[in-house]
Amino acid sequence: MASSAMLFDKRPWERLKGLMDIIRDHSDIEAGLDALVRLDPRLEAIVEASGPVPLRLSRPGFEGLASIIVSQMVSRASAEAIWRRITAVGPVTAADYAALSPDVVATFGLSRVKAATLLNLSTAISEGRFDLDTIGEFETAEAIRRITALPGIGPWTAEVYLMFSSGHRDIFPAGDVALQAAVAHAFGLEARPLAKNLASMAELWSPWRSVAARLFWAYYAAKMRRSVTPLV
Repeated sequence: MASSAMLFDKRPWERLKGLMDIIRDHSDIEAGLDALVRLDPRLEAIVEASGPVPLRLSRPGFEGLASIIVSQMVSRASAEAIWRRITAVGPVTAADYAALSPDVVATFGLSRVKAATLLNLSTAISEGRFDLDTIGEFETAEAIRRITALPGIGPWTAEVYLMFSSGHRDIFPAGDVALQAAVAHAFGLEARPLAKNLASMAELWSPWRSVAARLFWAYYAAKMRRSVTPLV
């Protein structure tokens, strides 16, 4: 699970820091917010309305991606309940998960599709067919391509993983319904923008789109009194 306080060591991000600009602590969030307000002055009021913008980083690897898969398309309460059942069984590593019996997995409450996705992912990693620990070292587009080549994993899941587990700085998951609703509310739009339209709008916030996404999730939580950030 994530820790915005970053209680674990930062060594997984040290290698990436030399390869690309990444987000790895609260100073990067603050720098991003300052840059975003300069890029788009409209965001100043949104920053003020949102309150603190969480860092929310989790260690790269199977556990981080698995938690994101669990959180997709379900309520946060449901996702947290499922994740508690998974973590209660033992360490959430690819090898341990791949070794679970179907009867144990059936107690987690996963949909058939998510159960298959997690089994395929854990098997691919434990058999050495996919290296999730180093996927964040690739440029964003290539990393997304590689992750979405895995069965059952779509762009949203890949984008959120790269944001929160690899610290990629310039990602905006435009297909996220909460982000669409937050942008619509913040800018007084009559309806939620379509994903393609929101992606176009977010180009203005490059190269800090991952901070912009965190900002709008924080804005949504402040206005709707409901946390909608992915379970990481």
